Amino acid sequence: MCNRYRMSAKQAEVASHFGIDPALIMPEPGPLPPPELFPKRSAYVVRDDDGVRTLDIMRWGFPPPPRARAPVTNVRNLGSPFWRAALNRPDRRCLVPVTEFCEWEGEPGSKVERWFNLPASSLFAFAGVWRPTEDGKAFAFLTCEPNPMVSAIHRKAMPVILNPEDYESWLNGEVESACSLAQPFPSQLMSVR
Repeated sequence: MCNRYRMSAKQAEVASHFGIDPALIMPEPGPLPPPELFPKRSAYVVRDDDGVRTLDIMRWGFPPPPRARAPVTNVRNLGSPFWRAALNRPDRRCLVPVTEFCEWEGEPGSKVERWFNLPASSLFAFAGVWRPTEDGKAFAFLTCEPNPMVSAIHRKAMPVILNPEDYESWLNGEVESACSLAQPFPSQLMSVR
């Protein structure tokens, strides 16, 4: 389960990559998200707001279901009623800008962090969902079966990485076609360090 990633791109690069009008990116009151991201922290999220692509700041982690205690950061079971409400509504789908993500390798007590990125693009996106909460907006991102590169380090899952040509389909497509994008990203288009 991916619970650490980085987003070190500047706002102008994010605007260009995701098709956001730079004039719509206003400095938020208070601190901007840090480049190193963990659950319960604020991060950038791209979403459509009445047909206009916007850059938003949200907290990472959905409020948990009744029997759980920790926020839910990764969407694994797309058929779960817990996620269906967000997945069925295009206005609750989002893109999570990322420059690299981390998985841990090794035995407990001697684990080493491994960082994955896309050499052809310094900025990419996870498929995400969001919802309003009493404490503001919160998001989580989808995971899927890992590709061979990721599974060598983390066998359970990897984030759903979208190709730029699939951003619109994820944000505004019918639920079945949007969820069909939850596929392992090709290993040959990634690197790890």
